[in-house]
Amino acid sequence: MIQAAPLTDANRLPWIDTARGFAILGIFLVNLPSFHGPYFLYGNMNNYWGTGEPGIWQAILDIFFQASFYTLFSFLFGFGIQIILENLNARGVPSPRKVVIRRSIILIGFGLIHGLLIWYGDILFTYGLIGLLLLLFVKSKNVTLFVWSLCLLIIPNLLFTGLLYAVSLFEDISNLANVAAIEVSYQNYGNGTWGDILGQNITDWLYSNNVLNFIFVIFNILPMFLIGMIFARNKWLHQVQEHQRVLTKIWIITFILFIVFKVGPYLIGNPNWLSMLQDAVGGSASAIFYLLTITFLYPKLTGLFQLIGSVGKMALSNYILQSIVGVLIFYSIGFGYYGELSPFSTLLIGIVVFAVQVVLSYLWLQKFKRGPLEWFWRSLIYKKKLSNKKEQGE
Repeated sequence: MIQAAPLTDANRLPWIDTARGFAILGIFLVNLPSFHGPYFLYGNMNNYWGTGEPGIWQAILDIFFQASFYTLFSFLFGFGIQIILENLNARGVPSPRKVVIRRSIILIGFGLIHGLLIWYGDILFTYGLIGLLLLLFVKSKNVTLFVWSLCLLIIPNLLFTGLLYAVSLFEDISNLANVAAIEVSYQNYGNGTWGDILGQNITDWLYSNNVLNFIFVIFNILPMFLIGMIFARNKWLHQVQEHQRVLTKIWIITFILFIVFKVGPYLIGNPNWLSMLQDAVGGSASAIFYLLTITFLYPKLTGLFQLIGSVGKMALSNYILQSIVGVLIFYSIGFGYYGELSPFSTLLIGIVVFAVQVVLSYLWLQKFKRGPLEWFWRSLIYKKKLSNKKEQGE
């Protein structure tokens, strides 16, 4: 009987691993304001670090990072699912969908453990659930995937943007902070016991994953899943030279959309009612632009990109590690810097932590084939204990 098995290193695309490594950095930088304090979740979105006027660091984070890297991960998730299905079909594995379903269910389990017990801002649970929706499209034609991705991405966000603009004509929507929730967060995360922190974390997770929020997340993530599948089917990122022309066109288009929807709002005061389109269209466009830029630059920066790719090969392990580090640095059970560091100091922590992760990931992969959580995840997916230690010559 033919058994399913994960991809070997020989079948991996190194520029995809590098893109995944950059995404780990970008996601951590965006997550750090949430570790730092409650304003990202409960504030007015004008200043992630507190009250008053936002500084240059928030503008940099908002333009170049916010909504760009979880969408990049979403693209890579759909890209990876398509490759897995093709690999399983090529091997003649019966019911390859069952493998993908099992993969998503296990990811949901990881997400619940991470989100409820470590940090509420988990994305794994969401990817796992939406990954199950992706199975509805695996037999669809490419044009169908493209039409669905555009409709899901643009129509709901355009309608909601119009609604926000209409409301802004009559109400001030620039100050929607939940003062009571902010005070409770400071008390529990900044001065609380482990039990207080766990309780607040569960409260924040439930708030972040309410039905309305989840619906809007679907409209942002599922389209990128579908676009990732289209790229994988067409082998655009497998055979870069052969598809240079089409990739260059996509690179130019996404760059223009990136500038219009990410930078453009700042030219008119960055109004809150534009935030949905800024994240949905601008974030998705910047994600693809970053990915293609990395792909084009890979031959010229191979050494550096291979190091960053080490982080990407261990994306799950590094993502969870970042949450543990964030909790230890900012919450009262660790160093207790909750709400105390400047924007620059907070983001500098992200750069330093990522640099350490690059070194640790490189050293780990000298001896092992996969990261510890990647090995555990794949062993569960394929229902057997996979070997992980590298043999001589591997």
